[in-house]
Amino acid sequence: MTILVTGGRGKTGIALSKLLHDANLPFLIASRSGQATAPYKAVIFDWADPTTYENPFKADPNIDRIYVVGPEGIYDALPAVKPFIDFARTKGVKRFVLLGASRLGAGDSFLGAVHQYLIDIGVEYAVLRPTWFYQNFSTTLLSSIRDSNQTFSATGEGRMAFVSTEDIAQVALEALTAEPSLNKDILIFGPELFSHDEVAKLFSSILGREITHKKITTEALEKIFAGFGVTQQYAEGYANLEKEVSLGLEEKLFNSTNHQKFIGKRTLEEYIKANRDLWIKQ
Repeated sequence: MTILVTGGRGKTGIALSKLLHDANLPFLIASRSGQATAPYKAVIFDWADPTTYENPFKADPNIDRIYVVGPEGIYDALPAVKPFIDFARTKGVKRFVLLGASRLGAGDSFLGAVHQYLIDIGVEYAVLRPTWFYQNFSTTLLSSIRDSNQTFSATGEGRMAFVSTEDIAQVALEALTAEPSLNKDILIFGPELFSHDEVAKLFSSILGREITHKKITTEALEKIFAGFGVTQQYAEGYANLEKEVSLGLEEKLFNSTNHQKFIGKRTLEEYIKANRDLWIKQ
């Protein structure tokens, strides 16, 4: 058994690789650069380049399960992801663990169609559906907090249970190694609900200066994401996910008893305290 970690240099891929290494489980990282932090092994892989599909299997013919992190900035990921899933099955891969999102079920936009495809083809699978990451505050919102003392979102007063990528990785590890296969989707949340206003107050108390939450419209958020070079459809889709938070749908999902859920143990306060220096100007 060898596990292929696509998106191996991303937020959850890095956390999962550490867990796999600590558990002494064989794995290989796939990334467009083909590079990974020592002592991890990596190969060049690009969803958009079928000539790279063979690379992981040349490096390790024992790959039989894959952690799937789809390409960024694509509204419908199935046309980009399906060819590699089909190719991997011809190489003996029997299990796929897909990173999705809390508000996206089977057949929905973004990676929802990939979720449905895994069900339809009858492979061993699991779909991880986490809410917003803690780590977004140290990437997407880093400069805004550090340089402008504010976060921004189109979530209004809506609340969500932000989650750590380490907790997501823990669920991924179980899904990749469980026997028998889980064959289900799992909602992944942190232990506490926060609005962005409440997050700003938490940052203020820890950083010792006032951090505010700038409430913007979904249209304004669309323009911000369009500026990142994604398609208009993707920008609209992402902005709509934040609008759903403002309508209370994320909090409703957190409180639902109709879904399989995993509640992480790591708190947002612990995360901010551990990374406090990131948001302080040097």
